[in-house]
Amino acid sequence: MQTLKVDLGERSYPIYIGEQLLANPEWFVPHLAGKQVAIVTNETVAPLYLEQLSTALEGRSVISVVLPDGEAHKNWETLQLIFDGLLTARHDRRTTVIALGGGVVGDMAGFAAACYQRGVEFIQVPTTLLSQVDSSVGGKTGINHPLGKNMIGAFYQPNAVVIDTATLRTLPARELSAGMAEVIKYGLICDEPFLGWLESNVEALMALDPAALTEAIRRSCQAKADVVNADERETGVRATLNLGHTFGHAIETHMGYGVWLHGEAVGAGTAMALEMSMRLGWIGEAERDRGIRLLMRAGVPVVPPAEMSPEDFLRHMAVDKKVLDGRMRLVLLQAMGQATVTDQYPQDVLQATLAADYAAIAAQLQGE
Repeated sequence: MQTLKVDLGERSYPIYIGEQLLANPEWFVPHLAGKQVAIVTNETVAPLYLEQLSTALEGRSVISVVLPDGEAHKNWETLQLIFDGLLTARHDRRTTVIALGGGVVGDMAGFAAACYQRGVEFIQVPTTLLSQVDSSVGGKTGINHPLGKNMIGAFYQPNAVVIDTATLRTLPARELSAGMAEVIKYGLICDEPFLGWLESNVEALMALDPAALTEAIRRSCQAKADVVNADERETGVRATLNLGHTFGHAIETHMGYGVWLHGEAVGAGTAMALEMSMRLGWIGEAERDRGIRLLMRAGVPVVPPAEMSPEDFLRHMAVDKKVLDGRMRLVLLQAMGQATVTDQYPQDVLQATLAADYAAIAAQLQGE
């Protein structure tokens, strides 16, 4: 059992990490605003964990809102289902929304909590590796728009994050690998020793070793909490958490939300960020290969879609939250474990990065 803290003054909150937390009231009851609770989950997670969580909340007036599963449903229409449930059950300002599921559920439930009666309390209960190490921490909530991912939303912090690592045992292998892209990100952007630890423990993580998972989640959450403590609303250093995301969001938007999992697109985007960092002379080829090799060992895609042209990437990347005053800012690596956000790069380097042969790079590393 591990407890971390996101330190935001009056809006500070704990992150609980451990096994078999889901059915235990002690991790939830102190963070409830009143007697009313709305559990927001999806069709995949509900049969697995909704009953456990509901049992832990006995004595409260609990409703559940079960959403369709998948990134394709992260939109206004699905968001309305949450409001429909809250209003039909006449939930008031002392209700607590609990997000039970992956990143899509967490983002949408948090956004609904931020909007309902101008803001009610909520708790994050992430059930995928990606949501446990990334999206559940930090208060980013929102939905997608056909023209851009996560462009509509709010910064809204939860009362607590409850991470039950036992939920990962029901996680499909593809989802586990997608989550590893975000875990590896932390080593690349701010914790080079963690990168070395991951290289030594990636097989244990993929085999769902409990001790390895708890350590990886703890270090990832601590890294994110440190960044959020310093820059809650992404005016500076928090943007470095988006390594690979500008390229990755372009993939998700172009291919259609849900065709590529978020972590898969981030994995390919991270390979592109490593390539561009190398082309700028900030890291060497061996360092680029080190990052891509680790992603591959975790089963993360590192080759962007063959059908996407450089022009496709540029069109979608122009609609990105990091664009300021018409300048596209990218998260790149000045060194392993040291990220920067910059719009100071030659356009020909970006073009060469978009046109690089990632399949050939992956094949070479695979054959080593």
